[in-house]
Amino acid sequence: MPELPEVEVLVRHLAPLVRGRTIHDVTVRRARVLRPTSPTTLRRTLRKARILNVSRRAKYLVFDLRPGTIRKPFCLVAHLGMTGRIYLAPKSRPLPKHAAVVIDLGRENLIYEDPRYFGRFMLDAAPLQRLGPEPLAADFSLASWQAALRRSTQAIKVKLLDQSLIAGIGNIYASEALHWAAISPRRAARSLSRSEAARLRRGIRQVLRTAIRFGSTVPLRFESGHAGQLFYYGRDPGAPDYYTERLRVYDRQGQPCHRCGGLIRRLTQAGRSTYWCPGCQR
Repeated sequence: MPELPEVEVLVRHLAPLVRGRTIHDVTVRRARVLRPTSPTTLRRTLRKARILNVSRRAKYLVFDLRPGTIRKPFCLVAHLGMTGRIYLAPKSRPLPKHAAVVIDLGRENLIYEDPRYFGRFMLDAAPLQRLGPEPLAADFSLASWQAALRRSTQAIKVKLLDQSLIAGIGNIYASEALHWAAISPRRAARSLSRSEAARLRRGIRQVLRTAIRFGSTVPLRFESGHAGQLFYYGRDPGAPDYYTERLRVYDRQGQPCHRCGGLIRRLTQAGRSTYWCPGCQR
């Protein structure tokens, strides 16, 4: 599932390509991904609107739009779910089987494709209001971070997945940040000392920034037929030799820890796999 860095890299790729363009028409092929927006409402609202910008909030893409009428600007919110992708394609290219929404931008289509239909493409911005602070933003302060942790008895790895605590962290980056900070994923969130909370905050930021930096320097392919794996984690079979694996612990069960040489282990927390090093994360 794409997490904050993957979505950030996609936004940086997509924004300059669509900024300032006008939506001529909209075709909805899978109404399920629009909920609670209806196909009729989406088409009526988006037609003749101009794309002002594309930004990111947590794991969501946010399209800022100016309508063709005198109505106020509004936003379109998209979530990639587990397998979704958004990309530009020439109109001459046949639409992929799982194209859920097709936006006519003139010579090109902006395609929202989602083979498993777990994503969302909607006019409802309510999910954004329930999100916690952005981990790379100024309002992600140590004081508010530590206060939030003190209120939770959950294991810290599980708590990191709570989007109301911190926005955009998923299973991969939670494991990676905890290893960077040398904190056991089984520790209760409220048990972290001020210094440990500060170290974890630094770890979260470091891991995310590194992911974005490396994800932005490889030739990404977002279109249909490509798994979208040319990011920080994972390796596309056709990736060039200089693209090296940068995982610290995630999906490395039984392999040596890069820090202490101990073997990485896996445990299940809240139905999700957690990877950790018993030597570094006591």
